[in-house]
Amino acid sequence: MNISIFGLGYVGSVGLGCLAHNGHSVVGVDINRDKVDLVNQGRSPIIEKDLALIIAEQKKKGRISATTDVQLAIKNTDITFICVGTPPSPEGHLKLDGVYQVAGDIAQGIRKKLSFHIIAIRSTVPPGTNEKVASVIEAATAKKPEVDFAVVSNPEFLREGTAVSDFFNPPYTLIGTSNQQAKEMMGRVYENVDAPIFFTEIRIAEIIKYVNNSFHALKISFANEIGSICKKLNIDSHKLMDVFCKDTKLNISPSYLKPGFAYGGSCLPKDLKALCAIAHDYYIKAPVLESISISNEQRKSQVLNQIIEFRKQRIGFLGLSFKAGTDDLRESPIIDVLEKLLGKGYSIKIYDKNVSFSKLIGANREFILQRIPFISRFIYETYDEVVSDSDLIVVVNNEPGIKEILARLAVDKVIYDFVNIDFPGRSNNRNYVGAAW
Repeated sequence: MNISIFGLGYVGSVGLGCLAHNGHSVVGVDINRDKVDLVNQGRSPIIEKDLALIIAEQKKKGRISATTDVQLAIKNTDITFICVGTPPSPEGHLKLDGVYQVAGDIAQGIRKKLSFHIIAIRSTVPPGTNEKVASVIEAATAKKPEVDFAVVSNPEFLREGTAVSDFFNPPYTLIGTSNQQAKEMMGRVYENVDAPIFFTEIRIAEIIKYVNNSFHALKISFANEIGSICKKLNIDSHKLMDVFCKDTKLNISPSYLKPGFAYGGSCLPKDLKALCAIAHDYYIKAPVLESISISNEQRKSQVLNQIIEFRKQRIGFLGLSFKAGTDDLRESPIIDVLEKLLGKGYSIKIYDKNVSFSKLIGANREFILQRIPFISRFIYETYDEVVSDSDLIVVVNNEPGIKEILARLAVDKVIYDFVNIDFPGRSNNRNYVGAAW
């Protein structure tokens, strides 16, 4: 493929060398003449392991060049990568002037081109940038996006010091586009990269880098807080975390990473509180650990406010226990929501096939009697009794049979879903609302 890369900073320089190494013809574009001259001399504009050797080799093979001439670069290439910097403002927002400036330059370059051209945004940008870049180019050229050109989002996952290795061996290659021609061309760009290629929605591709790095920051802070606690307890935190990471079913896995409702049950709240208490006993500040329960309470409040905003007085709840397949009501987060709704005078009905008040015993029964002693008045034995007289149906758990219940609901009933349940007719149901999607 013939590729142009706008911006010969960190991301652009790595892309220049690595794409050429994979057999593409690549021209770098930058307003900095020094960077352009370095590339044309077969030298790397940045210091990064293995990159200088790659650029030197690929320059000798004739696959690499650099220029300040925008139109020349666009004219001779089919795909243009935007790799300019997006520095933060004092408030934390990214400055996108460089991206839009380059978009305007690219527009001038493709104005007279007859062939389909792809603009791939490699810079880290917030959601909505792709759409604005497309509008800038459309306004300047009168060309139609998705017809004459396509703007795709292609985030990078490069770490300084290992960027070349990361380019050739990423976790995956992510490309945000729905354009079939763009998919085919971008697939050819990365066909020699040792990673699966995933095509997704543009806004997902735009935000994924922020989510990734925020989670990485969270992991570092979490591990450091655990380390502080372990040191006071004379425990080797590295040995502990080695054991922790061996659990790839729950700890290092997709488990618990599906947005929805708050956590509950007898284990998570109790053990989190106990670990925070240990930290407190040793005068250790653990703001990440301590903020978890605060965030959980905030999630309950968000859900309560959403339910109130539906303006439906009669509400049916499908699920009461803290998760499907159990009758455990201890610390079930929906109990807090129910308690507040009942206090506000809402008409509540609850169906949970695993929960019958007459059968509750031990800690379960004690919990309900202490929190909502009159709960039995709102629990019904069949779902028909709940959904028939409710204008809003709240799906708390994903129990077998719930799909069928939802599929048969009258179209005027609002469905508020905590678990992202897939039921027949959902895509066409205008009264379906997901808790976080």
